[in-house]
Formats: sequence, structure tokens, C-alpha cells
Amino acid sequence: QVQLVESGGGLVEAGGSLRLSCVVSTDIVTFKTINWYRQSLGKQRELVATVDDRRNTNYADSVKGRFTISVDIQKNAAYLQMTGLTPEDTAVYYCYFEGARTSWRRPGGDYWGQGTQVTVSS
Repeated sequence: QVQLVESGGGLVEAGGSLRLSCVVSTDIVTFKTINWYRQSLGKQRELVATVDDRRNTNYADSVKGRFTISVDIQKNAAYLQMTGLTPEDTAVYYCYFEGARTSWRRPGGDYWGQGTQVTVSS
């Protein structure tokens, strides 16, 4: 069973930085996209950053220039480097692997992490 384990969240002051990690419990040979979402209290989950299998990236306007998504397929891990954090970035952050394949002989699956809390104080 494929599981995604996130870490790196915490409490940080405004202007600070955090690096979120999302590690897959088994080897991944390829994927369609890897995404980071976030959900603030009382709000819908929103897409923050995406990287595709060609390493093309896309970001929500609210985080462009401050957040960087990356993937290390050899380590079965994805990352979200966050800088210039503001209180508006406070949320639970989730990683989501789309079309992740654990074997070339198996179809891809979609998997969510359990979420990690990021709190930015003013």
C-alpha cells in the first residue's frame, strides 16, 4: 500500500522559511504530476504548486516567487520550499501524487498525504 508521509511543518514568524517534505513509502518509477495543496480553516483546499513528469512547474499567484516545488524521484520524495511566509500562508499543507506508478507493469494511482500544519505568526 502506498503511503505519503509529510513533514517539515511548524510555527514560524512572518518572513521566515520552511521546507516541507513528502516521502512515499515505496519506490516510485514515474508519475504524472506531484502537487502541494493547502487548506486554511473555513476555506476550500487550494492548489499551491505543481510539478509534472518533465519537471515543469506551476504555482498559484499567491505564492509565485516565494515557493519552490521540487522532486527527487531517487528518494521517492517531493519538497516545497517556502520563503517570505506571511500569516496568510497559515494552513494545513497536503502533497498529492497523481498517476504515480510503483512499477512499469502497474497502472498509476493517486495518493494523498496526511497533511502538515504550517502556522505563520505576525
